Amino acid sequence: MYDIVIIGAGIAGLTAAIYARRAGKSVLVLEKEAYGGQIINTLEIENWPGDFKVSGANLMQKVYNQATALGAEVEFEQVESITKSSEYRDAKDAADEARALWLVKTEDAEYTASAIILAVGAENRKLGLPREDELVGRGISYCATCDGAFYKGKSVAIIGGGNTALDDALYLSDLCKKVYLVHRREEFRGDAATVAKLKEKANVEMVLGFIPEKLEGDKKLEGLVVKNTPQAGQISDPSVKNLSVEGVFVAIGQVPGTTEYSELVDLDDKGYIIAGEDCHTSCPGIFVAGDCRTKSVRQLVTAASDGCIAAAAAVDFLS
Repeated sequence: MYDIVIIGAGIAGLTAAIYARRAGKSVLVLEKEAYGGQIINTLEIENWPGDFKVSGANLMQKVYNQATALGAEVEFEQVESITKSSEYRDAKDAADEARALWLVKTEDAEYTASAIILAVGAENRKLGLPREDELVGRGISYCATCDGAFYKGKSVAIIGGGNTALDDALYLSDLCKKVYLVHRREEFRGDAATVAKLKEKANVEMVLGFIPEKLEGDKKLEGLVVKNTPQAGQISDPSVKNLSVEGVFVAIGQVPGTTEYSELVDLDDKGYIIAGEDCHTSCPGIFVAGDCRTKSVRQLVTAASDGCIAAAAAVDFLS
């Protein structure tokens, strides 16, 4: 029996564990893979307060060590279901129902908790090209604001046509020698005002109607091959362009890991858990933290902030 079970051991989940333990609550963190989340693949982080340059792996090792030193338990198990325990079925009124225990089942065990924090994160939607994972941190990035400074004075490509891709292109145009904006359609889905600003940039080239086909380079990225996507009235045989770039920024959306929780809490049309800055979900006793929450900014520091807020909300709920 735990006061709080946290699903996910990224920066949001582990920060929640730290604050919950400091409040004297028993905490179990369940993680299906390795602790640390997406940030462990980042070789250098320059926007984490207090550490001008730190690797994602080193930072998350310190956060993990802090959480476990405070007494948080971490188990590497896949959560299969979260349901109300028998106390919920026996509840006599709404107050009893709200206080009822949660039953968390994994492939190996069952746990009960008085409150749940979902910190399951969101994965960047990938290009699906060979060697993409291998080149992450060596030319492939999913965050322009995180990694853009490493490509100052270099040529880069951005993949995508929404507001994130357009904003990334605008940001990188002030840092990079050349910016290719590659989009599979002939028109962008993002804001027209941003598109207009990009068209005024001499170092930005729109590569419309193309999709990435091949990543060039051995130990690091040295180029990108893009292929034309013919539509009605266009050529039938795809043409190919070779872009000489040292960086490729992928901005084609994220996929939150929330599918299995859709019957517990309300999700928006993109699958993110609906919650405000207080990290309360639609279900009493279940809180959310990090990139899986509806929010405008998804950064390492905002995920940590969510972890603190969600833990405080869960502690208040238990009181």
